[in-house]
Amino acid sequence: MTFLKLNEEQLKAIKFGTGPLLIIAGAGTGKTTVITERIKRLIFSKKVKPEEILALTFTEKAAREMEERVDVAMPYGYTQMWIMTFHSFCDRILRDSALNIGLDPKYKLMSEAETTQFIRNNLFKFDLDYFRPLGNPTRFIGGMLQHFSRLQDEDVSSQDYLTYAKKLRGVDKLEIKKTRELANAYRTYEELKTKEGLMDFGDLIVKTLKLFRERKNVLKEYQKQFKYLLVDEFQDTNFAQNELVKLLCGKDGNVTVVADDDQAIYRWRGAAVSNVVQFRKSFPKTRVIVLTKNYRSTQEILDRSYDLIQYNNPDRLEVVEKINKKLVSVGKEKGEKIKFIHVDRVENEADEIAKEILRLIAQDKYKYSDIAILVRANNHSEPIIRALSRHGIPHQFLGPGRLFRQSEVVDLISYLKVL
Repeated sequence: MTFLKLNEEQLKAIKFGTGPLLIIAGAGTGKTTVITERIKRLIFSKKVKPEEILALTFTEKAAREMEERVDVAMPYGYTQMWIMTFHSFCDRILRDSALNIGLDPKYKLMSEAETTQFIRNNLFKFDLDYFRPLGNPTRFIGGMLQHFSRLQDEDVSSQDYLTYAKKLRGVDKLEIKKTRELANAYRTYEELKTKEGLMDFGDLIVKTLKLFRERKNVLKEYQKQFKYLLVDEFQDTNFAQNELVKLLCGKDGNVTVVADDDQAIYRWRGAAVSNVVQFRKSFPKTRVIVLTKNYRSTQEILDRSYDLIQYNNPDRLEVVEKINKKLVSVGKEKGEKIKFIHVDRVENEADEIAKEILRLIAQDKYKYSDIAILVRANNHSEPIIRALSRHGIPHQFLGPGRLFRQSEVVDLISYLKVL
C-alpha cells in the first residue's frame, strides 16, 4: 500500500473495520484498487486468513485481474483465496454439497446451445399447445428459455410459478391459458434436468439458495468460513444474487459492496438502483463512502457525461440517497471541448466523421492510428466503413462481427456445408 498514492476516501474504504460497507465508486475512481488493497490489508493485519475472504465479481476477466493483483502482493503460498464470479462460486459449492438437497454433484453444466437442444429433444414431454405452433414447433424455444432464465434471476421456483398461475384471475382467458402452460413447462424443464443430472447457468444460483435455505447446517459452515465478503459491480446483481449475499453474511454482516448505478448494464435482467437501496434496508448500519476522484478522463469529458446522466433522474442513487456523485478529474488538463456532429441521415453522419478525420490528419499533429471510432453495435459500423473507404482512409474493424462476412470465410463455410 505504501507504493500507491491513495486519496482520502480510498484510504477510508481500505481501512474500514467490521460491519457493512457500501462504496459508491464512479467510473475511473480506482474501485478495483480499493477492493484489492482492502483484501491485502485484511490478510496482512492478521485479522483473517486468505481462505476466510470471499470476493465475488461478474466476469472471469475481472476475477482473474483481482486475483493477480492480490497474488503479486502476497508472499509465496497464499493461494487459497476465493476470488471468483457468482456462478463459479455456486458451482464450487454445489460440487461439494449438492447431495444435501438430492442433486447429483457430478451434474453436467449446459451451455445456451445445449439447453436449446435439450428442449428440442424433449419437446413432446412439455405438453405445449400455444407455444408449439404446428407450422414451426420449435419457434418459441428461445423465448421460453429466456422466460425461465428471468424467473431464476428473480428467485421464482417452479412451484411458486405454478401457484401463481393457478390463482390467476381477472385477465383474458387466453392469457391465463398461456401463463399456466408456461408454468407447467417450467416445472417439466426442472424435473427433466434433475432426472438427467443437468443444470443451466441460472440453476447454479437458484440451487445454491435452495441448499442454504433448506440445509442450515451447510449455510452455517460457509458463514463460519467466510469472515469477510466483498462484491464488485453490486449494481449489476439481480434479486437471486442479492439474496445469496444476504444469506452468506449472516448476522455479522462483514460485507463490502462496490456499486455505481450509473454503470448498471444489466438493468434489463432485473439489476437496478433498487439493489443498492435494498442493501441499506437489509443492513441499516451500513457505512457509505463515495469515491469521486477520477484518474481516467479529463474534466470536460466528466462534465459532459454528468450533464447527460442527469436525464436518468430521479431514478439515480444521487437523488435517492441525496449524495454528490459528480466526478472530479485528478489530471490537470481541462481537455478539449466535445463537438457534436448533428446531421439528417446516417450516411451524412459517416461522411462528416471521415471529413473530421482528414481535418485532424491535415494538422500534422495526429496519425491515423491515434483515432478511434466507437459504435454501439457491429452493424452501426457499416456506413462508417463505407465512408472511410470512399475517402481513402486506412482502417481496421476490431469487432467480431465482420469475420463471417469476409468472402474467404463465406466460401469456406459454404464448402463445409456441402461436405
